[in-house]
Amino acid sequence: MTITTTVPLYEMDGRRLYYTFIAGARKVIEHQVELNKINVFPVNDGDTGTNLASTIRAVIDSLHPHRSYKITADRIAETTLVNARGNSGIIFAQFLYGLSSETANFKTITIAEFALSLKNSVRYIYEAVANPVEGTMLSVIRDWAEYIYENRHRITDFNEMFLSSMAVLNRSLLETKTKLAVLAKANVVDAGARGFVFFVEGITEFITNRNLKELIQVKAETSLFEKIEETIPENVEFRFCTEALIKNCTTDFKSLRVTLDSFGNSIVVAGSERMRRIHIHTNTPADLFNILRKTGTLAFQKAEDMIRQSDVVYNRKWKIAVVTDSTCDLSQDLIDKYQINMLPININFGENHYLDKITIQPEQFYTLLEENLHYPKSAQVNEKAFTNLYSHLASHYDSVIAIHVSDKLSGTFNSSQKAAQAISKEFNKPVSVINSKTLSGALGLIVLKIAEAIEAGNSHEQIVQMSETWINKAKVLVSVKDIKYLIRGGRLSASKGFIARLLNINPIVSIDADGKATVFDKAFNQKANMEKVMGHVRNMNRDKTVWNYIVLHASNDDAARWYTEKMEAFTNKKPVSVVNISPVIGANVGIGAAAIAFLTD
Repeated sequence: MTITTTVPLYEMDGRRLYYTFIAGARKVIEHQVELNKINVFPVNDGDTGTNLASTIRAVIDSLHPHRSYKITADRIAETTLVNARGNSGIIFAQFLYGLSSETANFKTITIAEFALSLKNSVRYIYEAVANPVEGTMLSVIRDWAEYIYENRHRITDFNEMFLSSMAVLNRSLLETKTKLAVLAKANVVDAGARGFVFFVEGITEFITNRNLKELIQVKAETSLFEKIEETIPENVEFRFCTEALIKNCTTDFKSLRVTLDSFGNSIVVAGSERMRRIHIHTNTPADLFNILRKTGTLAFQKAEDMIRQSDVVYNRKWKIAVVTDSTCDLSQDLIDKYQINMLPININFGENHYLDKITIQPEQFYTLLEENLHYPKSAQVNEKAFTNLYSHLASHYDSVIAIHVSDKLSGTFNSSQKAAQAISKEFNKPVSVINSKTLSGALGLIVLKIAEAIEAGNSHEQIVQMSETWINKAKVLVSVKDIKYLIRGGRLSASKGFIARLLNINPIVSIDADGKATVFDKAFNQKANMEKVMGHVRNMNRDKTVWNYIVLHASNDDAARWYTEKMEAFTNKKPVSVVNISPVIGANVGIGAAAIAFLTD
């Protein structure tokens, strides 16, 4: 099936809408790196291309065409809204939501009908943004929609309409430089606006050059671009680009916006009460979501570290990126010092979804743990999250080394590995994923070793090889204070738990050589338990030297101080970190648990 300009298209059905969207989507995906490079507004975090590509990739991956224009439009709108990422991604998804909402139940649509729905959809994107700024994607979409509406009677052929609209789009795109001072200073056009122009360019190329078979089979290959030196970095005022999907939202649009206004800026509220999508830049996502959980069901959350993203683009210290997950317990100052990229494990309290250490902090987690009828369940970081991160990192680094929680405890390692293989092939750069066979502070120490090896100038291959030695030398011993959490979490059967509680037994939990959780020892109270842990630490290191150690606790400062004093006396070293243990781990070992992780030379 060949589609060219010689065959006018007077009405568009669902199939043609679908393939038109795919053509535009692939053009954006092909040029995502270029969009990342020119991303300076609203924050210079270098991820506009990645976010737009992720938003529209979901349609490619999950939807099939329907003959009805209305049904296809609705499906595209809902899919992009659910999967939208970043400011530009959510604005684009809201534009599509407005387009579908303003379309009657048409099986096919004419230019005049399309133009009217397009004109009306502009209102949706301006209402969604708390402080609309001209010279962005908003302006370009509005100018494009106005051109098509004004010419809806003169042009009746969709092919001619898309082709002729490119002049308006390109003019509007160039004007973004004059409308926004930050763009003029950096000598770039707005990245979101450029992404929308790429989208329409992809459609025009489909009209003039490609047939349907080629469109379906073509592989979106990423074009690599040299860094645009004119781009000028800015300070990041709010650290986290935070998003959520709130189902059955009980708070009206204006009240929700007022709440968001008190937490940050770059606010977008899209969708309907049935499915509300929000975007905000904030420094306190956990505090925000503690409030948002009362407005409806938190079906999805995302919080990306824009300081880390900005560092990747403008302040990269080394050529190798480090990635881990939130089961890695390491102090924030070390994470920042070594520019470590950490993806959060998902935590679910019933239908409410949180991100470990980001949208829920340990203090809030343990409060919910006591109050909530639903016992929390953890879920691995999905493949898509890794794909987004690795594509961003591969745009700026020579290679990536990732190391994760034991594959016997989570599927995160497998998700990371699949994404790494795809991105490594797409960018032709090494992305190595390592199974730590451990978690928590032990994983933190291995990550620290990898970071220091990168700092010392070791090669990618050398570090991957050395990591196996560090994995074998890392150990974590957890003193459990109350076994009821092991029982509630399913780690210990109710019958065994009853006997253990009857005998007042407190286990010491560790990770074996295969990466499985195991009861290493036990005692009749936590104090005796902790004494046993120290005894094991001394025995394990009788002929070895402790390179470094981390003290961990689940809201048990007294136990952490006791362990710190004992370990300092034993090693003549202060701990590299003293941290409140990751909530996703705390869900299993429970409130009051304390631990030591160490790695030997």
